Amino acid sequence: MLLLGIDIGTSSVKVSIIDAATQKTITSAQYPDSESPITALQPGWAEQSPQMWWEQTQKAIEMCNSSKKYNPLDVSAIGIAYQMHGLVLVDKDQKLLRDSIIWCDSRAVEIGEKAFNAIGHEQCLSHLLNSPGNFTASKLAWVKQNEAAIYAQIDKIMLPGDFIAMKLSGDITTSISALSEGVFFDFQTNSLSKDVIEYYGFSESLFPPIQPVFSNHGGVLPSVAQQLGLKAGVPIAYKAGDQPNNALSLNVLNPGEVAATAGTSGVIYGVSDKLTYDPQSRVNTFAHVNYTEQQKSLGVLLCINGTGSLYRWTKNLFGSAVSYTQMNELATKAPLGSDGLRILPFGNGAERMLNNELPGVHLQNIDLNLHSQAHIFRAVQEGIACAFRYGVDIMRENGMSPKIIRAGKANLFLSDLFAQTFVNATGIPVELYNNDGSVGAALGAGIGSGIFASPAEAFAKMERIQLIEPTTADFEPVYQEWKALLQKQLKSNR
Repeated sequence: MLLLGIDIGTSSVKVSIIDAATQKTITSAQYPDSESPITALQPGWAEQSPQMWWEQTQKAIEMCNSSKKYNPLDVSAIGIAYQMHGLVLVDKDQKLLRDSIIWCDSRAVEIGEKAFNAIGHEQCLSHLLNSPGNFTASKLAWVKQNEAAIYAQIDKIMLPGDFIAMKLSGDITTSISALSEGVFFDFQTNSLSKDVIEYYGFSESLFPPIQPVFSNHGGVLPSVAQQLGLKAGVPIAYKAGDQPNNALSLNVLNPGEVAATAGTSGVIYGVSDKLTYDPQSRVNTFAHVNYTEQQKSLGVLLCINGTGSLYRWTKNLFGSAVSYTQMNELATKAPLGSDGLRILPFGNGAERMLNNELPGVHLQNIDLNLHSQAHIFRAVQEGIACAFRYGVDIMRENGMSPKIIRAGKANLFLSDLFAQTFVNATGIPVELYNNDGSVGAALGAGIGSGIFASPAEAFAKMERIQLIEPTTADFEPVYQEWKALLQKQLKSNR
């Protein structure tokens, strides 16, 4: 039996076909090759077209099919991973009402802060485990306040993965995990948050039926099946946000286990069985993919908005003639500490771990007679590693002290220098695996459809490919200089 996994990213859509028996990837495809556009109608705004995601999904599936390495009719289940927190709105005919306000959009920060104060900090944190902040609920409130004609037409609100499932099946569902990432879920009552619903004046009819993450979220429509070469009725058996899905793909499901990723954004995601929260909501707690009322499995998420996006920006400005691999090699030519060059990697929306401030990207201490292209490439990697360390220290303040972190050998972790710098900065060893969001989504579909009897069976063949441990290189002075620079910048912003 074959499993199809879809990963709706900010930059592109990736699809993988997995052999359930071997848990090996038969083929994968990513579309487009270039980075997908983000529309910024005003500073701090970020939108994407859900229709673009659907077209990219179809293209990626068709590219996999064209490999001729498998029979598409043998696909038995579909899983979907997606960029978190995006707001998708459709009317009663399932027609889009506007582009999606995506995760890195900052327009609703003030709305969320007012809700935090009005509902009450302790009430929000103890029930939502987060401030309403800049999450999906506050984005919906922005639409209600500023686009009343659109708001009046809404039949259902969705997250990005829900929209792709709707296009495949015609059905709209949600889950506790999805509702929690939108900050719509009350963990004390195990239901939609009456505090959020009543404060913002939302109707409960806007929310789709709630189902487990691992369950049947609809079967592929005959018309779509014919177009994509699939069997009609193939179940969409799993839907999850990209960071819970990344944790699943690394078999991070139990309390104390921790996953990391350094793609467009950088994330550390630790699993807890306690209803924990940060008093300042700098790290955020959501229901994990295996959360149930009986088994409260929660994901504590630290997010840095602009990691891979900063590296892409750096390449465009300073390394357009070289590949990412060559950038990584050049970075090793500069010494530890980049001869004093420092970078703050914050330029992709309000940073939750910085109390929703946006200090921006800053290159500091540039010496025109000393610093080279290699220094810039290394300083970027060191700055991102410092941002991770800053966030890990917040997690430690809140009682989570990772002993080891699992990550996929992808994106910035393809750089040996970055991986070692990350470990030296945080002091935490990292295990690297050949994982991928679309592969994780496919395996999640295998769990949700019952092809695998348990998650343990789904990941029985997962093998560690590398262990990175701290070296004797002393990174602490670099981090302390970087931290002082950040604090100075935050103070000047205020």
